[in-house]
Formats: sequence, structure tokens, C-alpha cells
Amino acid sequence: MKFLLIMHNNPAVLGALTQEEMSAVGEGHGAFIKVVRESGELIVTQALADPSNSAVVRVRGGAPVVTDGPYLEAKEFLGGYYLLDCASKERACELAAMIPDASIEGMGVEVRPVMFEAGMEM
Repeated sequence: MKFLLIMHNNPAVLGALTQEEMSAVGEGHGAFIKVVRESGELIVTQALADPSNSAVVRVRGGAPVVTDGPYLEAKEFLGGYYLLDCASKERACELAAMIPDASIEGMGVEVRPVMFEAGMEM
């Protein structure tokens, strides 16, 4: 069963971390990637650019309207994700607890089952 482990970043929380703490987060992600690669559960992981680099497309009156920046006003934004193939939701949650972001006060990792994948039956 596939699960998306979603990391929601909070710039205020991340900005309060020391350089040493930020380095530990990066090293923790490296260790997590090693674990899920070796177990065969990792499908893909990607980190996303800051929302200030994004664009939002809305169709209004039949024409696309493109605006810069984040799509909504919020404290948190999607920072990245891991797509895993796990035996169960419990296993996905066990793995999510290993992601460094889950240990940072004010942050967490969302575990969401994948319902559909284009070109494949689930």
C-alpha cells in the first residue's frame, strides 16, 4: 500500500533552529532515506522550493490568470514528501516518526494513503 509522508514546513519554527539543529535535520533525512531505500519501501522523495518561487494558476472567464507566490496565506507550507510503499498504515506511521521534522516542536509529518495513481490500478 502506498503512503505519502508530507512534511509541512513552518518558516518561524525553522528560523528559530540553530545551525547545528538544522544540520541534524539534514543528517536525519539522509539516515531516513538510507533506511527506506534498504528496506525497499522508498519510491521517491522530493524537497520543494520555497513558496515565494511558486505560481498559482486560476481560470477566470475562460482565461488563465497566473499570480506569483503561495496559493494561500498560512503559517505552514508543503516543504517536501516521501512516497513509500508500506505493508500498512501502522508501518507508514512508524517510518514517519523517524523523519526529523516529526521531532521538532510545532511541526509534524502527515501520513496519507494514496488512493489513485495514473496508469495503475490500486
